[in-house]
Amino acid sequence: MKILLLSKYSRKGASTRLRLLQYLPFLETEGFQVTVSSLFDDQYLDQLYQHGKRAPLRMMRLYLRRLFVLLSVFRYDLVWVEKEIFPYMPAIAERMLDSLGKRYVVDFDDAIFHNYDLSENSLLRQVLGRKIDVVMRCATCVVAGNDYLASRAKTSGAVRIELVPTVVDATRYSPTDSSPVVRPVIGWIGSPSTQRYVVDIAWAFSSLCQKHNARLLLVGASANITSEFPGLDVEVVSWSEESEAELIAQMDIGIMPLPDGSWEKGKCGYKLIQYMACGVPVIASPVGVNVDIVAASQCGLLAANVAEWEVALDKLLESPKQRLQLGRAGRLAVENQYSLAVQAPVLARILAQSMTVSESI
Repeated sequence: MKILLLSKYSRKGASTRLRLLQYLPFLETEGFQVTVSSLFDDQYLDQLYQHGKRAPLRMMRLYLRRLFVLLSVFRYDLVWVEKEIFPYMPAIAERMLDSLGKRYVVDFDDAIFHNYDLSENSLLRQVLGRKIDVVMRCATCVVAGNDYLASRAKTSGAVRIELVPTVVDATRYSPTDSSPVVRPVIGWIGSPSTQRYVVDIAWAFSSLCQKHNARLLLVGASANITSEFPGLDVEVVSWSEESEAELIAQMDIGIMPLPDGSWEKGKCGYKLIQYMACGVPVIASPVGVNVDIVAASQCGLLAANVAEWEVALDKLLESPKQRLQLGRAGRLAVENQYSLAVQAPVLARILAQSMTVSESI
């Protein structure tokens, strides 16, 4: 069973690593031969993360490289696509695969259709506003990370939709020590592009960190974010795949603030699942899949505004017992639903069925 995986990024890209690459060892044991071809490389990501810019000439070379890869699709039994084949271009490649009878499975963990249909650029909205609907409709199967994305796939006319949450390899995460701590740690993990969400609730930390002698640990944020929290003990640590689990294990509360926007409704709650894997109780904005994860797992609290964030933080900071209870519930939910061990066989089944599914379905 030979598969061509057209990923968006290399392993350095979180979505590629979590939604696709972490499954490869299991898939290989099941007889799948997966050839990985990323669109954007590490150099592209480094430039994007460090400078927030894209080099047009380099992007052209990367797009041409993908075009040549597409010429080899008939060597494979299935094409596995992350989101779209050519970002910010019409769905010509996806239509071509469909017209040639070449089956492909497409995976979504973000509401990337809003890059187009909600763009401030009117021309982009007009030309590409329904692009992702075409990508979904032409696919043999759409794999969606949450109900919001699955709902869009259904509206687009996708013939088959499967729900697979974003998960962790639970063996990489160890539950935290349950003993009381002198200085509780409020933690967040993310990237400079999403750190503004933490800044939005900065006021909630002001009095509470002093009241409970707490400190902030921000993993993956830019160093200058500390200026947004005057008078507070804030530690900023660079993110790395090797250290992320160890850093999360140092947290006593894991937070995931989000604005209630269309793009955020497509998020898959990965931060929450990472915290839960370490037995860390969570506080999250009641946006999108966050509500489902927290409510079903009973692993934390929801906070819709700054005042509610202050109440929720105060409640957990003053109760180590409740933190322990919620943390254990979160770890159990990861082991039962949000782990690689549980979802890998599901994905293997989806891929295998997509190679043999009847055209009439």
